[in-house]
Amino acid sequence: MPSLKLTISAIMFAVTALVNVACEDDKTLNLGDPANLIVDVEIAEDKSGHVRIQAWADHAVEFQLRIGSADEPIESNITGTFEYTFIQPGNYELDIRAYGTSGRYLRQVVPVTIVIGQEVSPGQGYTTPLHYDGWELVWHDEFEGNSINSDNWVFEIGDGCPHLCGWGNNELQYYRAQNAWVEDGVLTIEARRENAGNRQYTSARMKTQGRQSFKYGRIDIRALLPEGQGIWPALWMLGNDIESVGWPRCGEIDIMEMIGGKGRENTVHGTLHWDLNGHVQAGGSYTLPSGTFGDEYHVFSIIWNEHLIKWYVNDIQFSQINITPNHMTEFHREFFFLFNVAVGGNWPGNPDATTVFPQQLRVDYVRVFKKQ
Repeated sequence: MPSLKLTISAIMFAVTALVNVACEDDKTLNLGDPANLIVDVEIAEDKSGHVRIQAWADHAVEFQLRIGSADEPIESNITGTFEYTFIQPGNYELDIRAYGTSGRYLRQVVPVTIVIGQEVSPGQGYTTPLHYDGWELVWHDEFEGNSINSDNWVFEIGDGCPHLCGWGNNELQYYRAQNAWVEDGVLTIEARRENAGNRQYTSARMKTQGRQSFKYGRIDIRALLPEGQGIWPALWMLGNDIESVGWPRCGEIDIMEMIGGKGRENTVHGTLHWDLNGHVQAGGSYTLPSGTFGDEYHVFSIIWNEHLIKWYVNDIQFSQINITPNHMTEFHREFFFLFNVAVGGNWPGNPDATTVFPQQLRVDYVRVFKKQ
């Protein structure tokens, strides 16, 4: 019996030793593999296209940076710190890899949106006064403070469904209040590529319905416009009676619409919509002599009286429509404001690979004057 105990003890010792050796071997093998990859990406806010990347990983002996599906790294080092400057705007993927001595690697792909160009301040561009001879300032919003004034504005939420899916134009965005904010004296409405409400884009649409409405006067709106294929900013008005008579019998005054896309971002449109045994519309367009409406702030205005509506960009008149015919009674009633950025739709077409998100419509002020 004593010999049997010895034999069992010897076997147990051998098994324990084998397990210990196996654990040590696994430990040695794991030390050759990288672990716990962390990547931090900073995009310069000055629209220079500059990106700084910092990667960390346990047991890493080399880091590599690739752009998109490139087979070869654009840079390798042992620190995990990379500096890269893009020369073209767009949507890119940063492929960061951490290698261990085993030759194995961990990989993290980070999508980034690159915007190239100079940051435009509210001080850049055309401006108009708070006072005109013969006119009284009756309402304005200068977007001061740090919040949107709920005494002036309410938000429309959703994609228009079920009654007006795509907002009547096959638009792609889902409207949300969080896509609009006030900061540094400017209202920003931002269109993003993100999922919400079964839509792939979000934006904001705000209106003064039930808060502020007007008939006749001079209206000035100073704004910086977004850009990109499929981007559709609008500063416009609808008749107060839309809930009872519907559209287009309520009337629509488009103070400014811009259709984003190459070769179109230097032109804005001013249009009326009304009912004449069905929907009819008329209007005009203005094209800048140089540059685009995203280069600096511009002032979009109408002067509206009992006879005419006239459209202006930077005090340059580009269109007018006689509203005295009997079939245009819509334009002799109260109207409220709407500001929004649509994504896609029948007129602009959908975003494509050239469209950079996010895109922002920035409004410095809206002012309404009445003749004295």
